[in-house]
Amino acid sequence: MSVESSAARKPRRSAAGKAGTTGSGTGTAGDATGATGTKRTTRSTAKKSAEPELVQLLTPEGKRVKNAEYDAYVAGITPDELRGLYRDMVLTRRFDAEATALQRQGELGLWASLLGQEAAQIGSGRATREDDYVFPTYREHGVAWCRGVDPTNLLGMFRGVNNGGWDPNSNNFHLYTIVIGSQTLHATGYAMGIAKDGADSAVIAYFGDGASSQGDVAEAFTFSAVYNAPVVFFCQNNQWAISEPTEKQSRVPLYQRAQGFGFPGVRVDGNDVLACLAVTKWALERARSGEGPTLIEAFTYRMGAHTTSDDPTRYRGDEERLAWEAKDPILRLRRFLETAGHADGTFFAELETESETLGKRVREAVRAMPDPDRFAIFENAYADGHALVDEERAQFAAYQASFADEGGH
Repeated sequence: MSVESSAARKPRRSAAGKAGTTGSGTGTAGDATGATGTKRTTRSTAKKSAEPELVQLLTPEGKRVKNAEYDAYVAGITPDELRGLYRDMVLTRRFDAEATALQRQGELGLWASLLGQEAAQIGSGRATREDDYVFPTYREHGVAWCRGVDPTNLLGMFRGVNNGGWDPNSNNFHLYTIVIGSQTLHATGYAMGIAKDGADSAVIAYFGDGASSQGDVAEAFTFSAVYNAPVVFFCQNNQWAISEPTEKQSRVPLYQRAQGFGFPGVRVDGNDVLACLAVTKWALERARSGEGPTLIEAFTYRMGAHTTSDDPTRYRGDEERLAWEAKDPILRLRRFLETAGHADGTFFAELETESETLGKRVREAVRAMPDPDRFAIFENAYADGHALVDEERAQFAAYQASFADEGGH
């Protein structure tokens, strides 16, 4: 994509970026005096005494709190737009629940649920402009919704009938990326390209806390910083990289990693849709104005399984899940809407009806899809065929035939 810029890109500012966005954070070593006999502050002590900064505009109880740095980015939001954010989250959750049920019924091969992460995705997705470009992983169903991708188009890949059911250039929303972390490099390269084209648009790349340990992500950070790429790295820290907790992945809060690469990082309450909207708007505007990359860590929680092949009860307790359910992003905004008088019973009832209609449409669309071609995996592996592939195909055909009944059905 090449877009003519209305103004030349500005030179990069200092790595500090916006004041106060990197913070002191947890996991840093404290003062160590040793020879003087003064008590040494250990890493664990520092972790307990210095909590990371967290941008929050809406408390779990639905109370609006002020923030001098980010209030301006949501100052003009209207009651209708607030209801729109709520609608986005509710419908995204309904679609996600339907997809999970369809997988359990054998209609999809796999599904990666976003349950609990709706605010992070809707807030950041609604912060993008039409000419911005999005590089997702495989869980950004809410961002896809914001970019105008039909929910049913997300399901073909998980049913095994296509490699992605939409044209990325129609919505500036790239195909889902299964390889962990690789999309951050794609996003960085694309951002470097539009900068050379003179565009004033921006790029946003999504990834999880587990992906932050990948070498591809570190390389993307390096290139984006050195080339001042207009890219926002949006890390959804849902606390678990499958069964690995965040504290076993990093000795510092994830957003602080940006400091070592020379650009700002900020941690935002990932269950607060207003905060996610405001912080992402700031970061995208920063990118568009030529000030380089930003890392956003959306501190949220995966309420369900990593995918439908995962059993989270094997590695985490109910107490943790219940504690995060109290911070539910949808309930939080509903409380605010009701307290402020921005929504009434009629609105919620109509949305419930719309939600059920969406679920039915998704269900019917998936069941109307063709069955996957089970033998497609053996095609095009080698240009001229291969004896081993032929043998594996024959074995798989015999295995499939073993399920046929006496009547050949």
